[in-house]
Amino acid sequence: MPSNGAGDVAASGDINQPENVTSAADEELRLLDEVVRTFPSPPVRHLLSLGVCPQCILRLFGKYGPSYSSLSRLLSMLLEVAGDQPSSNYPTSQCTSSGDSICSVCCGILQFIYMDEKQTMVRKECANDLAVSIYELAKKEGYQIDGFCLEVSIPSFIVEKDNAIRLSMKEKYGSEVWFKEILQSETISVKDAIKLYITEPLETLFGVKSGPSSFRIRLTYSSSELLKSQNDAVIKKCAEAQSSRPSDGKASVCFLAIQCYRTPIYVLGRYLKYSRNVSQTRWIIDDERMGESSVEEITGDSVLPLCRGDNYKFHAAGREDIDVRMLGSGRPFLLEIQNPRILPSELSVKEIEEKVNSLRGKLVKVKNLKVVDDQVWALMREGEAEKQKQYAALVWISHELKDKDLQIISSIKDMKILQKTPVRVLHRRSPLEREKIIHWMTIEKITGSTQYFLLHLCTQAGTYIKEFVHGDLGRTYPRAEILQLDVTDVKMDRMNL
Repeated sequence: MPSNGAGDVAASGDINQPENVTSAADEELRLLDEVVRTFPSPPVRHLLSLGVCPQCILRLFGKYGPSYSSLSRLLSMLLEVAGDQPSSNYPTSQCTSSGDSICSVCCGILQFIYMDEKQTMVRKECANDLAVSIYELAKKEGYQIDGFCLEVSIPSFIVEKDNAIRLSMKEKYGSEVWFKEILQSETISVKDAIKLYITEPLETLFGVKSGPSSFRIRLTYSSSELLKSQNDAVIKKCAEAQSSRPSDGKASVCFLAIQCYRTPIYVLGRYLKYSRNVSQTRWIIDDERMGESSVEEITGDSVLPLCRGDNYKFHAAGREDIDVRMLGSGRPFLLEIQNPRILPSELSVKEIEEKVNSLRGKLVKVKNLKVVDDQVWALMREGEAEKQKQYAALVWISHELKDKDLQIISSIKDMKILQKTPVRVLHRRSPLEREKIIHWMTIEKITGSTQYFLLHLCTQAGTYIKEFVHGDLGRTYPRAEILQLDVTDVKMDRMNL
């Protein structure tokens, strides 16, 4: 039933509304009053006697009130329908006794009453006020908002209470026509009701629509041990209640944690590594850094401040050893920025690229940076198994290199080899035997030397190149001797880079 007038109220966050808004609000309340007057008196009286709040009574009849209306006004409407007078057992936000004012079903959720992180009871006059608190939190944390998705989590016993009330109503009024038409099909759950009440005010405050979005607002309602212990007693009262006699049970409010966050964004690109003293990721052993820096830190520390995220994770299509350079077209990588406040534009991503590439020392270069969705992560994982990698290795052999050797090497195509886990990684890898493919190899002679040469080769992903060349104490066959190694290309057809 909320209208544009309700949205205008939400934007102001004030109960005292301009005249045009007030008239619209009064009209909505008048229409709501007409709807409430169609409710049958006995069930309304029965629910009030069980300590059910006005908002819960409305939702059990498939209705909900304007987001700016106070519970006291809704209670007055229902009391007129019930033909009754207020009692200390009727939950209303105006009561001063916390035990008597809390709904026996929603435990204050739809009364906008909750315990905050300081264990202080907070009472909001209406849904608008709760929406304003959420809006102020999001703005305080500096989120760039182009839409939002509202998530609500409630304790399971709230659902049990709700089911118990419905069961009580069915036992008491199941044969009534109105029950079959309304309570069996049109009721609204507590979770859906709280979403209905605060979504429109939030849309007005943020100036955007609710829907699928990377920016999330999460309301997590939880309970204390005291509240859990009261659950069985309340459910039993609801199920057994067969009269309008007020319940003497007291309910406690839920704890509410309000969290604003954004799902991770991903920056895709390729990196080149020119130093043999830079690892791919942070490498710390016994509190001592290995190497001068890492690709992870050089790229991540440049992107994180721009996005104002909490942290970052570095993912790459394979890895090279610290003493191996990454040349050629570079290696595909994905930088995952967690909970970013700002969504980077194409221009700002270009500026990041220029910043990394102009860092002193020029240890690492990045290219083709762009923001992508999380589907690229899956593509990278799938492509790893299929990718081919090209290397250039400086090799020494004990005998003189002859033309016949060049011909033999060049004639090899898709040669299958068996590799046992290398000795250097046995401390962190399982001792397995792996079959890999050497797709092709060529030899480039070095002028003035007959025993040194450059070996260019293309292999299946996961091939241990150093061990393929020098044999790893016979753990790989055949073998040679390697002095330096560079990765010259990483081909991944699935990655559009």
